[in-house]
Amino acid sequence: MTDTTVVWNEALLGYDMGEHPLNPVRVELTMALARDLGVLDRPGVRLEAPAPADDAALLRVHTPGYLDAVRTATVGASHHGLNTPDNPVFPHMHDASALVAGATLAAAEAVWRGETRRAVSISGGLHHAMPDHASGFCVYNDPAVAIARLLDLGAERVGYVDVDVHHGDGVQEIFYNDPRVMTISLHETPLTLFPYATGFPAETGGPGAEGTSVNIALPPGTSDAGWLRAFHAVVPSALRCFRPQILVTQCGADGHRLDPLADLHLTVDGQRATYLALRDLAEELCDGRWVATGGGGYALVEAVPRAWAHLLAVVTGDALDPALPTPASWRALVADRCPGRRCPDAMTDGVNPAYLPWSPGFETPDAIDRTILATRQAVFPLLGLDPADPRD
Repeated sequence: MTDTTVVWNEALLGYDMGEHPLNPVRVELTMALARDLGVLDRPGVRLEAPAPADDAALLRVHTPGYLDAVRTATVGASHHGLNTPDNPVFPHMHDASALVAGATLAAAEAVWRGETRRAVSISGGLHHAMPDHASGFCVYNDPAVAIARLLDLGAERVGYVDVDVHHGDGVQEIFYNDPRVMTISLHETPLTLFPYATGFPAETGGPGAEGTSVNIALPPGTSDAGWLRAFHAVVPSALRCFRPQILVTQCGADGHRLDPLADLHLTVDGQRATYLALRDLAEELCDGRWVATGGGGYALVEAVPRAWAHLLAVVTGDALDPALPTPASWRALVADRCPGRRCPDAMTDGVNPAYLPWSPGFETPDAIDRTILATRQAVFPLLGLDPADPRD
């Protein structure tokens, strides 16, 4: 069995909306940085080229009418969420979107069938796409397509953890009434950020699936210490109660302090700490079975490549030393692809991502602790846990 499968080839860069924040250069620079750091050449790492998801796979989460709309969309006709500033029509849109879905699908299948312990689809994580419309830069919802395949292959409990700065609304919507899937999303509050309407603590799962939707809506300005305190106050306890057989994660890098589209203040050091925590939970609860995807991230040079190179390192083996310099070969590529952009010279932002664990003794008006308590009070009783007990 291969230790880690990285599903990748350059055809995945075809998911390209043109003059748009979701620029595929961030994925190109990520893979180049990981390669230049030797991450992709580690023993036990296999690179696999994806095939497009077929209609049967896509129709597990999307409607026939929507697939037809994606296939036939032309510039100028707005329907099914297409031809908007967020979701412009682009050449070969169906083919490119189906390939991204196919990459995440292949990652999930390889892990579930025991061909590999962990797998990563760095181009994936298009978590906003809805059954019948595009949303938030996302055409097909590849995490949901992969989770649906896992259920079809016999999985009884799939854990999904989304650490993108935006609420993982599409995946939550698709599985809201399915008790076999627990969706956990840690994000900036929708009071201040897209998608605005969902991602609040009171969204805890539909009839028969109560307690399987978990939302941690953090205030703008949250830094590593608050993010990690919230993560560890909710995510491990919820997952331990649910007992997933496999962990699927969406690892959007747009919570970074330099991201132009959001208002959290994470560093690559805090994001690296989050990935390590996810790996530990997969090891503890799922015998190591972990499928990781990318997601959002719009600091194309300054944050995303370093964050996801750290993710690739954690998935494939040992974490990278944050003090490592970025390779000269990579900095040259950045200068060629993104002239004029500041290129980081190290894999760290120079921050120690230490945090103070949550306890009910935080009797302060701190917005992060109010967020933690709101989520625990909403969902923990449904899981048989005590929202006021720090041991739960």
